Parts: sequence; structure tokens; C-alpha cells
Amino acid sequence: MKNYSYLCTDMEKRVSLWQIFGVFAKIGAFTIGGGYAMIPLIQAEMSKRGWISDDELPDIVALSQSAPGVMAVNISIFAGHKLRGVKGSIAATLGSILPSFLIILAIAIFFSAFKENPWVERAFKGIRPVVISLIAIPMVNMAKKSCKTWWAWLLALVSLVLVAFLNVSPIYIILCVLVLGFSVTYYRIWR
Repeated sequence: MKNYSYLCTDMEKRVSLWQIFGVFAKIGAFTIGGGYAMIPLIQAEMSKRGWISDDELPDIVALSQSAPGVMAVNISIFAGHKLRGVKGSIAATLGSILPSFLIILAIAIFFSAFKENPWVERAFKGIRPVVISLIAIPMVNMAKKSCKTWWAWLLALVSLVLVAFLNVSPIYIILCVLVLGFSVTYYRIWR
């Protein structure tokens, strides 16, 4: 039997599927608020293990947003694939969705008895501001790393205002920025 170990990257040799599953199960268990809230936990867990650099996270987030499906699952798929290929994707995805599935299953079984409880209502109201900050922090960090010029900051702020306050579809913004980018590139090359 041939030895194909030379095809494996150093990362694949170091990271076991159980490690990937465990880290993403931890992330999945403590993420409240979906995919965006997952980003700071993924960054912290994967950075401290040396699995991902700070420059790679925005790329994984961008791919996850552009792919169809749930963002939390997409992030798990891309991050797991970076670590161990298809098997890593499967381990990361199972790790990230299994705790949520079990928690939702338990809630569905027991929640009807507690949904009118004022303590439960207050707990959910108290969680909301935390979820907002968990979503905002990685976005600010990605903006700091991605926006290197004044025009990049301008595009980011204009896009934020258009989407958040004027309810403009992000699709139109992306199309406009693509046309702008192609136009600037064409102008620079052919002038």
C-alpha cells in the first residue's frame, strides 16, 4: 500500500477530527444569535490553536455569506475544510449544529411549561444586548483589517447606511460596487 502522507499539509497532521468536532461543539453550545455571533468565538478558539490567522477569517466569513444556507453551518464547513478537507468540514459542521439541535430539542420538550414564566422572559430579554455586541465586535474588527484606505471606509459606511437605514437591498450595493471596481480597474489599465 502506498503512503500518501506527503499529500497532507502540516495542519492536517496536527489537527484530529475529534479536536475539530470538540472545538466547534463548544462554539455551537455557547453561540446565541446565529452565525454572526459565532464569529468572535471561532476567531478566539481557532487563533489560540494556530488553526487560522486573523487575515483568513474575513475570507471565510465572506465565503460563508455568499454561499447558500445558514451562515453558522457555512462557516463551520469552510473552517473545517481548511483544517482537514471534507472530513474536517463534516466534523466541524456536526460539532456546531449538534449542541444547538439538542438544546432546541430540550426547549421544545420543556418550554411550553415555562414560556409564560417571567424569569424565562427576563432571561431572553437580557440576552438580546449581549447578542448584539457579539455580532458588532467581529464586524468592527473585520472593518479595521479590511478597510485600509479612506475610500474603503467610505464604501463600508455608505453601504451600512443604505442597508440599515434606507432598506436598500445588499444585492444592489454589491452590483454597484462590482461595476465601480471594474470601471476603476479598466480606467487604470487603459488610460
